This record gives sequence, structure tokens and C-alpha cells, in this order.
Amino acid sequence: MQRIITLSAYRRARHIAAYMASDGEISPEYVLCHASLKSKRSYLPRIHFGGKANKHMSFQRYHPRQKLRSNRYGIGEPAGLRYRARSPELLDIVLLPLAGFDKEGRRLGMGGGFYDRCFAFKNQHSRQKPLLIGIAHHCQEVSSLPADDWDIGLDLIVTDRAVITPRHGRGKNRIPRT
Repeated sequence: MQRIITLSAYRRARHIAAYMASDGEISPEYVLCHASLKSKRSYLPRIHFGGKANKHMSFQRYHPRQKLRSNRYGIGEPAGLRYRARSPELLDIVLLPLAGFDKEGRRLGMGGGFYDRCFAFKNQHSRQKPLLIGIAHHCQEVSSLPADDWDIGLDLIVTDRAVITPRHGRGKNRIPRT
């Protein structure tokens, strides 16, 4: 997490989204606490189910000592709706959990597709925001991952050993098919 808080993009950021770690993921809670101390606003994903075709994710405001409730996957989410959700386009940085990644910026998540659907606009426009930063253990790197047209690439990957700028180019989210 030290690598993240020293990034210039983090220092400039005002609105940072992260996740509650589960199943061996690296926890970004230190970053969330640091953000709070630096008067940055933090957000956590909240999963919404409106039928099979209407699964989506929003980002709710979060404070480090806030009470969380478990969603259907057992992952902590902000309880209640004290604040309106923050639009994904208005976030500065999003920290994403990874099950695997490659140096092209392709990511393997847990298979729900929530992040890909939420940030699909990054494939349709050349918008820079938000900066998508994958968080993983170095041992989760693989030589290559397959990519589909709807996959959203990472702008940076931070591991316990390095900060990796994907070869596809920083801020460019179109991932070439392999």
C-alpha cells in the first residue's frame, strides 16, 4: 500500500474507490485510512441485483470506522444509503482486486463482470478518469490472459514488489485480442 500512497496520481486524487478484501486479496484498508487522514473521499463498491440482466455496481461513500454489511458474496459494503452513489466517471482512482493479471494490463477477477460493466465507458471514449489500479500479489502474474471486447484494461498494477505500467499504454483501455 506504500507504493500506492507515493504515486503522484494518488496525491492529486480527491475521490478514491477501493474494495474490502476477501479470499486472499491484498487489503487496501491502509490506503482508505490514509485517504481519510488526507481529507480525500473514499468509496466502496455496492452490488445491486435487479434480475439476471440488471446486475450492476455503484460506489458508496465510506469512512474507515463505518459499519459494513455483508452482501450475498460475503463482502463488506457500506450499510445504508446516507450519501448518493458517486458516478464512476467522477472517481479519480479505483483500486481493483485481481485474481490474476498480465503485463498488457489484462485482469482476471472473480468472474462477475461487475467492474467491466461499471467502467465500460472507458472502452467507448478516450477518457482518462478514473485511473484503474489493480492490486495483486506478484505471484498472480501470468504470461498472458485472453481478452474479450468488453474487458476493461488496467492503467497500473501494484504488487507487493513493483508498480507495473501495462505495455498497452497508460490510460489506454483497449486491450488487443490475443
